[in-house]
Amino acid sequence: MRTNFGAVAQPGARDRQRILLGRAIELASATLDDAENGGEGDPKTIARARATLLQAHVARAEDARHGAGQLSLGSQRAPTRDACDDGWRRVEEIVAVAEASAGEAARLALALDRPAAWKRARAAATAARDARRIVVERNHAYTFHADPGFSFGEGWYLAAAAILAGVTIQIEPGKAQTAQAERFLRDAGLTTRLQPYRSRPRANKQLTEIIAQAFRADPSSAQGRVRSGFLGDAPISPAIVAWAARRLAGAPAGKKVLLWVRHGAHHPTRNTRYPELVELARRAAAAGLVSVLVGDALRDGALPSGAIDLTLFWKEPLFQGVDMRRAQLELFEHLKHAHGLVGQLGVTTAGMDGPALLGLATMYLTEAPNVRMGEWVGAIPSYQEVVRGDGYLEAISDTLGRWSSSGPA
Repeated sequence: MRTNFGAVAQPGARDRQRILLGRAIELASATLDDAENGGEGDPKTIARARATLLQAHVARAEDARHGAGQLSLGSQRAPTRDACDDGWRRVEEIVAVAEASAGEAARLALALDRPAAWKRARAAATAARDARRIVVERNHAYTFHADPGFSFGEGWYLAAAAILAGVTIQIEPGKAQTAQAERFLRDAGLTTRLQPYRSRPRANKQLTEIIAQAFRADPSSAQGRVRSGFLGDAPISPAIVAWAARRLAGAPAGKKVLLWVRHGAHHPTRNTRYPELVELARRAAAAGLVSVLVGDALRDGALPSGAIDLTLFWKEPLFQGVDMRRAQLELFEHLKHAHGLVGQLGVTTAGMDGPALLGLATMYLTEAPNVRMGEWVGAIPSYQEVVRGDGYLEAISDTLGRWSSSGPA
């Protein structure tokens, strides 16, 4: 029996070659069984069958190592936790194939007792060990990106998921905001959830689903735990109170709504449209609400009539220190309790999601249903998706009217 098992490693032909390899193992096994159990079996036939079967199991172990590595890459980056874990279960099954073939290769090498046979058996054992190492070294952590160019809002997701579901976090090292990220997580009581940074983390896309599951199970408890972690129990910083008083001095009295401004290179189609922003401010005013612009700098036009400009507040030194994340959340909390803030509205931007997790009523605008953030709709209290289409502005006005009529001024 002559078989070229090296073809298994050729790109683009693996599925077909795996089928051929399986048939070769079945045929060689049957031939060996017949020779060994047929009374006076021919020693040369038995040796050839063993050598062929040994070669096939080596090829299977090495192919399984390759397959486990490839599947692990896709599984680790799966957008949901269930998909990730399911993929890794299949990786485990492939690793078990490598280990089984390595065991068979060792048994056959012992029967053949030739240097070439032992060399092949060692190759199968190496492939099996490498395959098992893929599973053993799996990285269960999610990465807290500390580069200012990365989405700031991802930090809210990570910290909330750690508080609510105990996920493991690794902080991106050596970046401009590494120290600030670590300070925020430790202040939130998450020191035990931190691990040293290493490659191949889980995909952060899974985090919104994890948070939603906790909120669906018990919204009040989940929100309380997040608030406790994000804000602690200390009073709002006097510096933040004074800063807000200065910036809102002379501002119209009454309830207020945050209008978020986004201008980013990532997904530019999600950026703020100035005419729409002006219309939202007009509708907020019609509902008796004062618009407070936050987020990125305003472009393309003047500040809407009657609005307050707090854009780029996060770039000021008070909100860029080592406690920057808690300081920014404290500002929103202070606006809520001392300046009549009742909700927030804007295009899909992760900057909104910290205040949303703390309980600030939220509407986010999107061109089409957002699969990732849609997980929070119906789970996090007062979290609403508004898809642009017929009547969407009227729907916004209805919600603004409810915000205006609820609670004290």
